[in-house]
Amino acid sequence: MTVERFPLPTSWAPLVADYARAERAAGAPDTTIETRRQHLSHLARGIGCAPEQVTGALLVEWASGQTWARETRRGRRTTFRGFWSWAVETGRLQNNAAASLPIVKAAKPAPRPLPSPMLEAALAAADDRTRLILRLACELGLRRAEIARVHSDDVQPDLIGWSLVVHGKGGKVRTLPLPDGLARELRKIDGYAFPGSDSGHLSPRWVGKLATRVLPDAWTLHAGRHRFATLAHRSCGDLLVVQDLLGHASPVTTRAYILPDQASARRVIEQLAA
Repeated sequence: MTVERFPLPTSWAPLVADYARAERAAGAPDTTIETRRQHLSHLARGIGCAPEQVTGALLVEWASGQTWARETRRGRRTTFRGFWSWAVETGRLQNNAAASLPIVKAAKPAPRPLPSPMLEAALAAADDRTRLILRLACELGLRRAEIARVHSDDVQPDLIGWSLVVHGKGGKVRTLPLPDGLARELRKIDGYAFPGSDSGHLSPRWVGKLATRVLPDAWTLHAGRHRFATLAHRSCGDLLVVQDLLGHASPVTTRAYILPDQASARRVIEQLAA
């Protein structure tokens, strides 16, 4: 018997299931649908009433009591507004409680690239599987969900060497050239690089946990993606190229991953002052 990690109260379950089907019909990827379901499950278990009893004032009061980071708060607001808009448009609910949620401004960019000494320490402490996870984040800038889905079928020859087909966020696919060292490692794989019980591979959450176990202090796998973005931008100086490599829809998002080069800033100031 499978135990659901994020159970829904019976008064919410049918409505959320219908919403998930609507999202799937609209082409939303399974990862997004599951994230939305988790958001709604947390709300349903915390707010303590059926969806038709939720008012705007009640939803605002509940949300104000959550100790979320700003970006988490923005994500929850997106879920709630999408859910209630759909429910009202389809006649399942009468009132759009989420319309009362205030706009949450985006956080100021705070890139935190993984420093070389931290990466070297993690690689030294890691087993082969975790070492490959770290390299995919730091050398290709992959998200943990993209790392989890790496498969031998995605390692393909190109005109110069080898490339990796990456199954990205929102069902988007991009192709990245592989460094020779990573290409050699990935060509040894038969099937998923990280086999597991989540549709045949490890879950993104477990991929992140494996990396966190060997990373020093409070560093996470996502800092490896920040590292890649920062170094890639310093190498090419082209924000749009880095955007494409990371699979971002907007360069504004990419900018939040790049730590400005203080040495370059100093050179600019010194040249202008000369």
